[in-house]
Amino acid sequence: MNDRYDAGDGYGAAPYEIVGYDEYGRPVYQQVPAQQAPQAQQTPRSAYEPYTQQQGYGYDPYATGQQPPVPSYDSGQQQAYDPYVAQSPYNPYGTGTGTQHPAGYDPYGQAATSGQQPRVAGQTAYIPQQAGPAEQPKAVGEPRDEGERDYRTEQFAFVEEPDGDSEDVIDWLNFTENRTERREEAKRRARSRLIALVVVLALVAAGGVGYLWYAGKLPGLSSSAAKPGAATPVAAQKRDVIVVHLHNTDKGGTSTALLVDNTTTKQGSTVLLPNNLALSDDSGATTTLAKSVDDDGSSGTRDQLDTVLGTSIQGTWRLDTPYLQNLVDLVGNIDIDTNTDVPDPDAKKKGTEPLVHKGSQQTLSGKMAVAYATYRASGENENAQLERFGQVMQGVLRKLSSDQSSAITTVQTLAQILDPPLTDKDLGAFLAKLADLAKSGQYKTALLPVRTDGTLSAQTSDSVVKDILGGTAKSPAAGSAVRVSVQNATGVKDDTEKARVVLLNGGFTFLEGGTASGTQAASKVLYANASDKANATEVAKTLGLPAGSVAKGTVSSGADVSVVLGQDYKPSAS
Repeated sequence: MNDRYDAGDGYGAAPYEIVGYDEYGRPVYQQVPAQQAPQAQQTPRSAYEPYTQQQGYGYDPYATGQQPPVPSYDSGQQQAYDPYVAQSPYNPYGTGTGTQHPAGYDPYGQAATSGQQPRVAGQTAYIPQQAGPAEQPKAVGEPRDEGERDYRTEQFAFVEEPDGDSEDVIDWLNFTENRTERREEAKRRARSRLIALVVVLALVAAGGVGYLWYAGKLPGLSSSAAKPGAATPVAAQKRDVIVVHLHNTDKGGTSTALLVDNTTTKQGSTVLLPNNLALSDDSGATTTLAKSVDDDGSSGTRDQLDTVLGTSIQGTWRLDTPYLQNLVDLVGNIDIDTNTDVPDPDAKKKGTEPLVHKGSQQTLSGKMAVAYATYRASGENENAQLERFGQVMQGVLRKLSSDQSSAITTVQTLAQILDPPLTDKDLGAFLAKLADLAKSGQYKTALLPVRTDGTLSAQTSDSVVKDILGGTAKSPAAGSAVRVSVQNATGVKDDTEKARVVLLNGGFTFLEGGTASGTQAASKVLYANASDKANATEVAKTLGLPAGSVAKGTVSSGADVSVVLGQDYKPSAS
């Protein structure tokens, strides 16, 4: 079968001619208008006669004209049958009625003497695998083909479709609107942040002022007035007091201090009591603190301290040096500022390196702490050793846990036998409170000023006795002796002893008031509280002093009545 492509419907199709080449160099064809060719006389042949050279493959398949007559099987007709000629007028290779061609016939549909044939409109064709002819646009007013309508631009209503410009406009509007909203939102956030900043600054300022007021650091306010509970009278402030006696089991001797927790002002203190502090025993005789600890024990000494200092001690803690060493080790050593080098007490040779070095923030173990707390250099005052003991106690409180349960566990671990009514739980809870104050900086150590004769000076002891321990002596319980402080201003030293004997015989408790710096002509008997006026009158009568010498005034700490012996005092009269 031939693969050549023939356009048309196959019925009398015209031949093709090359009209040009496409972009790939392939020829482009078009149909040539049909031409009448002279009919050639053909000799009929039989149905089984083969093709001749003239009728065979020599005829132009693209020529136009009549096809040879269709053979018939009717016996009455003499037409020959050609097996290669279709029975219908269809000729796939062209049109024609016979195999005879005129002279000069062009097998591709073009006569030898003829030129290029005019193009027939609408008959341009293309071969397979080639693009078809481009449609020629028709001019305005040009007649259209049958069934084709003539549309004009004004007949259409175009639908506006969104394009890039409209999208840009919408985006710009959205951007402008969003930017305005962002600006407003930024303004609102700025206002909110400004308000929050002002509130924070106000709170910080208020907190700072409150702290300065609490710490007593505001200008124009004294430290005492700025502390909590400062407005409460000194005597009405609540205090918890425990006396601790350090016993040196190696070298002997004791050191005494009062641990004070002022629950009203939230202030902790250690009051160091010199061993020469004058006390009165059960018989009314004068004794010293050190002698009282050794002779009267914890209970008697506690009562005598209450009498002299006018305080109320809740318990006594006897702390032997081995227990102090264990306590320091339990809290994990202490850090204090040492004021001297302390030699190792166990060292057998002189010149060995000291156990404790002088310096700031020295870390002391249990053994080092005991050596420092009990050390007294040659020629040093006894109070120097007492102050070192106070440093060690404050260092222990700074390292002790502020949690009561932990502090109680630490005390119980010491396995001490405490003097009743103090228990390990009471002691642990008390020390935990002091530890909290020591860590917060609300803690101080003070030495009670005592004269060389062991008496308290009204001028020097009031800062400790009044501000720390209560300021005034405790009112004596019913049936207890009236405490009388005697100061000698007669110029005669023996008058003090004579007055003491008279007062003790009269049932009064004698308190040494020392010797005045100068002489005084008239004697004075002073009382502070109106309830003590009768006692003051009785004291004046006992000493042989006139009733006019009794007056209300300042009384020495720990005393109910103060007596200043003048030159008018006559021991023989009493």
